Amino acid sequence: MIRKGLVPEDVSPMIEIVRATGFFRAEEVAIAVELMEQNLAQGALRTGYHFMRAFGPDGSLAGFACYGPIAGTEGSFDLYWIAVHPLSQGQGLGRLLVETAAEEAIRSGGRLLYAETSSQPLYEPTRAFYGRNGFREIAKLPGFYRPGDDKIVYARDLIAKPS
Repeated sequence: MIRKGLVPEDVSPMIEIVRATGFFRAEEVAIAVELMEQNLAQGALRTGYHFMRAFGPDGSLAGFACYGPIAGTEGSFDLYWIAVHPLSQGQGLGRLLVETAAEEAIRSGGRLLYAETSSQPLYEPTRAFYGRNGFREIAKLPGFYRPGDDKIVYARDLIAKPS
């Protein structure tokens, strides 16, 4: 089940999900906290950070996504965060979060959804996930995160019909 929005009592479990994945460094976790705090203080419309939460069959918080319009563009959206607790991975929650974010972006005039990740071997499952979910690699920024760690940018066309 997906619930849109963010409530204060889900922040701690969401941070635990981010940490449990093993993919994010401390400074990245701090960015997630900052986006959540901004959303709670100012709202999604003002910040542009739209959250949705995925709940498992037992009703516990199992994952979340954060997406939003990219300022200064016409119909371009970023998928800022997507994280599913390792115990809940492989159950389709990540796909459901991506699909829901895409649908919401389309309702708001979205035509493109962007995501980015690292080139490091640890992130191979993330890159494969994007490929399975309609994203295509469109750019690689060498050494973006640190020497030897490229930023890989993906895009998903929200308008084109599948062939």
